[in-house]
Amino acid sequence: MRRVRPGAATSRGRGTSGTVRGGAPRAAGEERALTSVAAGHACEEPGDVPRLWHVTLSLAGGEAPLTEVRRALEQLAHDHPFLLTSRYAGDHAEIRYWEEARDLHDAAAVALRLWGEHRRSAGLPPWEIVGLEVIDRDTYHQRLAEGQGPPRATPVGVHPF
Repeated sequence: MRRVRPGAATSRGRGTSGTVRGGAPRAAGEERALTSVAAGHACEEPGDVPRLWHVTLSLAGGEAPLTEVRRALEQLAHDHPFLLTSRYAGDHAEIRYWEEARDLHDAAAVALRLWGEHRRSAGLPPWEIVGLEVIDRDTYHQRLAEGQGPPRATPVGVHPF
């Protein structure tokens, strides 16, 4: 399954340089296809080599029963085993996971769609995204080594704050 940004052309053959193979530039406002590892995308150009990105997605909204929030996050984790850990309270949650994507833009776009695309299937609360952090693997490990950055994503699973 290929993931594509809304309004993006679905044809293949475009690289990260803004040109179609053969050198023709993209039309103004045209975006390249969005893919992630789960899509089984074969890299077409050297710049298309996927990298690992650590994603932290923060959500907030009206109060919801804790048991329903936990059940919904567990369902999301079951449907998408790439999720490392989720923390939650009655009015907010945080989801952390690794995404493999060509660049930060693709990783962020996938993350920003995650909650909305699975709200109904997982029974997630109608909360809005209030924060997003996407950092590459090297930055993540550098922050940990310096005693900064997010705490290690353990224990894996769904936990209250």
